[in-house]
Amino acid sequence: MLTNQTVAGYLGARFHGGADFAGEIERPAIERATRLFGCRFANVQPHSGSQANQVVYLALIRPGDRLLGMGLAAGGHLSHGAAPNQTGKWFDVRHYGVDRESGRIDMDEVARLAREHRPHVVIAGGSAYSRIIDFARFREIADAAGAHLLVDMAHIAGLVAGGAHPSPLPHAHIVTTTTYKSLRGARGGLILTDDEALARKIDSAIFPGVQGSPILHAMAGKAACLGEALRPEFAAYAHATLNNARALADTLTGRGDTIVSGGTDTSLMLLDLRPRKLTGKLACARLEAAGLTCNKNAVPFDPEKPTVTSGLRLSSNTGTTRGFGETEFRLIGGLIADVLDELAADPQADAGPAVAAARGDVAALCRRFPIYPEM
Repeated sequence: MLTNQTVAGYLGARFHGGADFAGEIERPAIERATRLFGCRFANVQPHSGSQANQVVYLALIRPGDRLLGMGLAAGGHLSHGAAPNQTGKWFDVRHYGVDRESGRIDMDEVARLAREHRPHVVIAGGSAYSRIIDFARFREIADAAGAHLLVDMAHIAGLVAGGAHPSPLPHAHIVTTTTYKSLRGARGGLILTDDEALARKIDSAIFPGVQGSPILHAMAGKAACLGEALRPEFAAYAHATLNNARALADTLTGRGDTIVSGGTDTSLMLLDLRPRKLTGKLACARLEAAGLTCNKNAVPFDPEKPTVTSGLRLSSNTGTTRGFGETEFRLIGGLIADVLDELAADPQADAGPAVAAARGDVAALCRRFPIYPEM
C-alpha cells in the first residue's frame, strides 16, 4: 500500500488526499536523522544520493556556475561534475585529484584551485577514496573562496553514525548521503544541514524542484535503518566494519598486493592491479567465478579505459553485517590473493584449482554465517 500512495509535499502540506498517515513515517525519519548526525535539519525525501546532490546544486547555484570536486579518476563520483554526468554538462567544473605517490588528496592543490577558480560550491567526498578527509581544511578553503562546502558522505555515513569516523557536520554547509552502503538501510538519500535558510532552499529544490512524491515505502525503510543506527550495537558494527576492512587490506598487502594510499580509514579500499599486469575487468570476472563479488574500478592515473580499469574496489560492509570478523576477512583476503596469483600466472588460461578451492571455502563460510536464521 505504501508503494502506491502519492504524498507529494511536506508535513502538514500534502498535495494529495489520503496522505495523513505519511507523517507517521516521515516525522520519525527526520527526527532520527537529526539526532543520529547531530544536526538541526534533515530532508529524508531524496530518491538517491545522486539526486540529493542534484537537489543541492539546484538550491545553491545556476547552470554555468562553477564547481570544484574530486575527479572521477581520482576517486570522486559521477555527480561531482564528471564530464558524462548532467553536472559536468551544466556546470563549469574544476577537479582536484590525489598525490601520485601517496594516493591521498593534495590539500594544497585544492586550496590553489579554489583561489584560482573561485568556485561557487566545493565538494568533498568520493566513491573510491579510502582515507579520512580533512573536513576542517576543506571548510577553510571554501570560506576563503566564498563558496559553500558540500560533503557527500555516502560511503562513510554508517561509520560516522557509529563513531568510527569523524563527522563532516561541524564543518560542511550541507551534507548529503545515501542510506544504504555502511548505513545499511533502504536505497535512498538524505540531505542534512544546520542552516535554516539553506534547509528551506533544499526543501523547495526537492519539491517542486526535482521530485514529485517521495517513495513512501523507502522512507519507512530509512526510518527503520536510522532507528537501528541509534542503538548501541550499531557502534559496535561500525567499528567492526573498519577493523575488518583494515584486516582485509593488511592481508592483501602482506601477499604483495598494492592498496591505493597504502591502506584504509573507511570500509572500502582500492586494489591496484597494475603491478600484477591485470585489468579490473579480467580480475573481477575471475573472482566472480570463485564466488567473490567485487567491482572493477579505476585507480588514480589509470591507463585503462573506464570499462576495463586497472583496479578493484572492495568493502567490508555487508560481510560485517553478516557476522564476519577479522579472521574471516583475512581468509577472504587470502582467497582473493590465491585467485589473482593463479590468474596473473596465465591470464589466458581458464579458471583453475585456486578458483575451485576458493568456491569451496566461500560456500563453507556462507554456511557458517547464514543471511537469515533457520526457520
